[in-house]
Amino acid sequence: MQLYRQALSEFIGTFMMVFAGTSAIVINDLYGGQITHLGIALVFGLVVAAVIYSLGPISGAHINPAVTIAFCLARRFPKEKIPAYITAQIGGAVVASIIVFLMFANHATLGATLPQGTNIQSLLLEIVISFILMLTIINVATGSKEQGIMAGVAIGGIVTLAAIFAGPVSGASMNPARSIGPAIVSGNIASLWIYIIGPVIGTSLSIFCCRCMREDDCCVNH
Repeated sequence: MQLYRQALSEFIGTFMMVFAGTSAIVINDLYGGQITHLGIALVFGLVVAAVIYSLGPISGAHINPAVTIAFCLARRFPKEKIPAYITAQIGGAVVASIIVFLMFANHATLGATLPQGTNIQSLLLEIVISFILMLTIINVATGSKEQGIMAGVAIGGIVTLAAIFAGPVSGASMNPARSIGPAIVSGNIASLWIYIIGPVIGTSLSIFCCRCMREDDCCVNH
């Protein structure tokens, strides 16, 4: 029953993030750029912060398969729960994108993350910004839960920062679920591999870096 509640929390949290963020992109495209690039970045950062504060105590508010995998590598999250978490995260993203499609069927990408430069540029950007994101998360999280007075501010701030400078090139996904949802529903899957591989590499590297910088027991349950 506990895993069911946690999976439901991850489904809802990922739904909230993908729905708000991709809707901002679509509305900005269709209504004369009124939200602006900075506004889109703020939407993503603010909704991530809201999810952390509201759902963090239940499931940890990972809302990101790459984060879930990294917490497991850090020995803060049991590998047995990974399938349930990732399934819920991707499910939430897909449902969010279906609703966006029902509202804005005339939009070609539904807010999908697509490389604006070369594939290698976007891949490297996704690795680096996912590394920065996870390094922040692992140092403000309690065990495998993104919760605490400043956790939402710190993590939401990093999401906003990355979206501001990396968004115009790679889309600043940092999250396979965030990219999988709109890619599947809109049919833009050619570059999806970038947004699956890049974030997983980046978040995983951050765990090994954390172990090098901190005490030998920094990556254990606590």
